[in-house]
Amino acid sequence: AEGPVFGEVVGRISFFVNAGMKFITEMCKMRAFVDLWDEICVNRYGITDAKQKLFRYGVQVNSLGLTEQQPENNVYRILIEMLAVTLSKKARARAVQLPAWNEALGLPRSFDQQWSLRMQQVLAYETDLLDYGDIFDGSREIERRVEELKGEARAELERIEAMGGAVAAVENSYMKQALVESNTRRLEAIEGGDQVVVGVNRWTETEPSPLTTGEGAILTVPEHVEPEQIARLQAWRAARDAKAAEKALADLRSAAQEGRNIMEPSIACAKAGITTGEWGTCLREVFGEYRAPTGVGRTARVDTQGLDAVRTEVDAVSARLGRHIKFLVGKPGLDGHSNGAEQIAVRARDAGMEVVYEGIRLTPAEIVNAALEESVHIIGLSILSGSHVPLVRDVMERLRAEGMDDVPVVVGGIIPPEDEAQLKAFGVAAVYTPKNFELNRIMSDIVSIVDREAQRAA
Repeated sequence: AEGPVFGEVVGRISFFVNAGMKFITEMCKMRAFVDLWDEICVNRYGITDAKQKLFRYGVQVNSLGLTEQQPENNVYRILIEMLAVTLSKKARARAVQLPAWNEALGLPRSFDQQWSLRMQQVLAYETDLLDYGDIFDGSREIERRVEELKGEARAELERIEAMGGAVAAVENSYMKQALVESNTRRLEAIEGGDQVVVGVNRWTETEPSPLTTGEGAILTVPEHVEPEQIARLQAWRAARDAKAAEKALADLRSAAQEGRNIMEPSIACAKAGITTGEWGTCLREVFGEYRAPTGVGRTARVDTQGLDAVRTEVDAVSARLGRHIKFLVGKPGLDGHSNGAEQIAVRARDAGMEVVYEGIRLTPAEIVNAALEESVHIIGLSILSGSHVPLVRDVMERLRAEGMDDVPVVVGGIIPPEDEAQLKAFGVAAVYTPKNFELNRIMSDIVSIVDREAQRAA
């Protein structure tokens, strides 16, 4: 696109950002974004229309900061993070997506989601926030921090440009690895007590919470929901115009094969009743399936504090096994929340284990096949979607069918206590939830589980 049309395209671009607990810095970050996007629009793209170069963004406040311990404190965390993207009119979010207070415990109920919605409504309609201009304009302290962040961002952009641009920085894993390393530093700071998390590493004593007791404290999705949804999907396909659907998919396939814009045939597919799965399958058959870089490097860090004892354990058990402990970290199902799996993989690597991690959205069959081909000593499954019971059952049954029931399995995720008991009944060796934030202790557990299984086999 060129000329006025290009300006309209730029004006429709919107961003998705995250907001954390350091809400003054987070607010300054958003003001820096506004300034930088204005610079980029003017200097790189020649956009001068004030409306077209507005920085439009929606925000997800930081679910990573939600805690299983004393989860009622999460209400305050969500509110503080929302303030980061609403206080400054100049940099106010166009849409705010708030998690529920109990998402570190399990799936939120309708009430929990409503509670977060009411938080936005109280801020918007009961306070006078929207009655004033930007209350931070003219603040020397805010301006100083904004300029610092802009300088850091420009330096990062220069590094990416030197690599060949954003696409190259994705393909060479630079971006993903930077994200994984940043989260590693965050977790190490929490483990070491340098970053205080109330109820986790400080002020851990607590009265029992009435919010988390009794039946129905979290949402549990019955297993019959999946076959019912599949039946509805099949009924939908049976009721649509079969010839129109077939033509729409054929047109989509032709556009993909010929390198044409797939947007118009995709819209036609939607109008013909094509499902997301059919659309995705068609494109995968043409282009193949994309596997994103994991950001988990192969080279162990030497500066990780507190790992010496675990490394000694790994070396001792590896010597008895005759090779390094080999640990497969798997993400089954459609759950794309990879932070936990990445950090387990990184810490296991740094502890001296050989790690197999292929990223998100693997099937149970793919995970078991990888375990078989790689001859792993232990499997770790990370599941945050609420589907841990059927997915773990599937993996365990497939392992038994392959004669690999001697390979222990550990599971991590958002797992309620009653489900934890069920997973252990399947044969799972250990279950970890967000309260188990000390990764070195988890690594020590894994080494012990491998050693115990090896001694049993001997």
